[in-house]
Amino acid sequence: MINEKRHADARTSAITIKRILKVNHAGEFGAIRIYTAQIFVARRLFPEIVADLEKMRDDEIDHCRLFLQAMPVRNARPCRVMTFWSVGGYVLGLLTALCGRNMVWICTEAVESTVHRHLEDQLTFLIHRDPELHTLIKSIQDQELAHLREAENQREKGQAHSLFLPLISGLTNLMIWLSTWGDSSWMRAEIARSNAA
Repeated sequence: MINEKRHADARTSAITIKRILKVNHAGEFGAIRIYTAQIFVARRLFPEIVADLEKMRDDEIDHCRLFLQAMPVRNARPCRVMTFWSVGGYVLGLLTALCGRNMVWICTEAVESTVHRHLEDQLTFLIHRDPELHTLIKSIQDQELAHLREAENQREKGQAHSLFLPLISGLTNLMIWLSTWGDSSWMRAEIARSNAA
């Protein structure tokens, strides 16, 4: 009976780890598309922030590559609707950039704070289950936090911040949920159950 429970727990952990990789890879791909669109607009309207946006996009490209490389050994695969991320991320980046420099930073803060919450839960779950992936995500989280701090330092508080921060955070979670066919919800529920045990 104990062996059956351990086997079931190991199977659940393996499925959750696959979902973590799928969700993270999709999120990084979406972030690349957001930054790409924002850079396109910023080059024309506010070129002084292009270098910061390019640095953040380059980090996301690296993160996306690292998550993709971590998939095969864990029998994980990218989500099947990367086109959804490509179009959705680009549109979000384009619209926020067209609304001005402050909206670019509000978007970055919203996306990065959403990512940070996901990564915090994942790190707690992975620490004893997959130390190698835990180390990878921890190093990525440090860079994502740097993006978040940069956005918080650059953006202005006000009505736009109060209105759009939760809206963009909600859209980010919705895009993750839709693109992973609900795997993000299962992942969060499984992590919450495991972390409470």
